[in-house]
Amino acid sequence: MIGELTRTYLDAVDRALPGYVRGLYLVGSAVLDAWQPGVSDVDTVILTSRPATADDLTQLAAVHGGMPDSPHLDGVYLEPALAGSWPDDQRMVPHVVNGTFATDRPCGELTPVLWLTLRRYGVAVRGPAVADLGVRVDPDAVRRYNLDNLRTYWQSSAATIRSALTGVAPDEAVDGGTVSWYVLGPARLHHTLAYGNVISKAAAGAYLGHLFPEYADLAHRAIRWRTGTPERFTAADLSAAFDSVDAVTDDAWRRFGVARGSQPRGN
Repeated sequence: MIGELTRTYLDAVDRALPGYVRGLYLVGSAVLDAWQPGVSDVDTVILTSRPATADDLTQLAAVHGGMPDSPHLDGVYLEPALAGSWPDDQRMVPHVVNGTFATDRPCGELTPVLWLTLRRYGVAVRGPAVADLGVRVDPDAVRRYNLDNLRTYWQSSAATIRSALTGVAPDEAVDGGTVSWYVLGPARLHHTLAYGNVISKAAAGAYLGHLFPEYADLAHRAIRWRTGTPERFTAADLSAAFDSVDAVTDDAWRRFGVARGSQPRGN
């Protein structure tokens, strides 16, 4: 299915803009042995032969508008100058998230972790081998990004949603996707801080259970939910998920929030 989707995209973009896409690389779950039909999208890095003109952007919007609804082909576009600098500042570049093409907003995927994933695990569909791209990864930038992301996104958003649980009965059913998101996401960042690589969400569940055994059962259920197994989650489960976010974040900052230039330590 992944190969069929990338062929569909390349056929469409080559018809619309011959010679424009010079490289297409798989990242994300497709290369972490974690891709699941009906759940996962296909994440990519797309290298172009030139900076995009207004007409190019119009054509690209049409190409992505004609792509299948599921799975989405998501990704970031890098023109030649950016492909040599590998920016990780979430600047505005053409990108696709959940199948929607955008050019007028910051690209949240443009982070040090993207380049770590590409360099370690990326698969070339078109273009030179990943090893020949010269992808640069700054370990300290990865560390700082993950630490900041744990506090500014994960812990902050968990606190905001937690406040909405006030007065909700502990046994009231809640969305399994939300519980799984907060149980598995932060543990992936913690693992990268500890070991310098990127793991799947399923592996992150096992890792969370190892770090904090009190959340092992919840993590196991979250993994089962992601594989399509029926699981009922409650407001109490969601509250526990938020507790796990705090535990993971606080532990990461205690262990890895060291002076710039220091190396991460494993367990």
